[in-house]
Amino acid sequence: MTYKKVLVTGGAGFIGGNFVQYMVDKYPNYDIYNLDLLTYAGDLSKHREIETKHNYYFAKGDIADREGINHLFEKKKFDFVVHFAAESHVDRSITDPSIFVQTNVMGTQVLLDAARQFGIEKFVHVSTDEVYGELDFDPTTFFTEDTPLQPNSPYSASKASSDLLVRSYHETYNLPVNITRCSNNYGPYHFPEKLIPLTISRVLNNQKVPVYGDGKNIRDWLHVWDHCIAIDLVMHEGLNGEVYNVGGHNERTNLEVVKTIINTLGKSEELIEFVTDRLGHDKRYAIDPTKLEQLGWKPTYNFDTGIAQTIEWYIDNREWWGGIINKQH
Repeated sequence: MTYKKVLVTGGAGFIGGNFVQYMVDKYPNYDIYNLDLLTYAGDLSKHREIETKHNYYFAKGDIADREGINHLFEKKKFDFVVHFAAESHVDRSITDPSIFVQTNVMGTQVLLDAARQFGIEKFVHVSTDEVYGELDFDPTTFFTEDTPLQPNSPYSASKASSDLLVRSYHETYNLPVNITRCSNNYGPYHFPEKLIPLTISRVLNNQKVPVYGDGKNIRDWLHVWDHCIAIDLVMHEGLNGEVYNVGGHNERTNLEVVKTIINTLGKSEELIEFVTDRLGHDKRYAIDPTKLEQLGWKPTYNFDTGIAQTIEWYIDNREWWGGIINKQH
């Protein structure tokens, strides 16, 4: 059995947290190290079921702390780095862009330097379709890996910057890397400020659900577990230096998503409250995942099955998200 050490940055967050659980369970012969600073969106309670497993380890740390990162890499000698750690909420980036540059750009550079210095098999950088900018409402147009980067928010600009850094370390230093760019994720342990968990929690509490503008902005939705499978595949099989788009062809307007949740829970659409649109709000995202499918990946969830499962999870786990919401007030 092959033995590997995998560093997962941001493993207390939403996507990174699901990936940590997936890897710990799937690869008992791999040691999985979760590095997270535990900022507002970081939560270790989601890992209670795996924290006693022999192959799971947690380290609290800042990816922008060069001394701490170098010490960790030197001590543990990782084989793989899967880099999720990022500030990711667009609204917060509009209010304060500086922390996004510090974490998403400078932090990524620190990790790349450590990966180069101490030698790894693969550095997987988890990015977003938002780096491509926006599409119009023509349903035949999609983002591909060759779409030019045209980020429209400070968040997506910081992610595009980190993508280019990762690419440059491959081209200049021959560092073995892959970049994945995913569409909007949803599923268990999604932080309650994001659209789907915010809507579910508010509807369950009979509170108004805010919808930006006219609600016609379109997103392509990807179940987080399908995303984890994709990253696992890219980590092991991705061609060095390549970018892989991860999307599920599950396009919905924001208003459709909100109405689906309200109707599933048997509540009134009068809970919908239209609010002033977000600054620079992209019209539409949609991904063509053909390249990843050729590598051997297929999503297992369509939106209807995935959202039903997610709603059920939030009903069954009120204690988790309720505690987070209470902490914010």
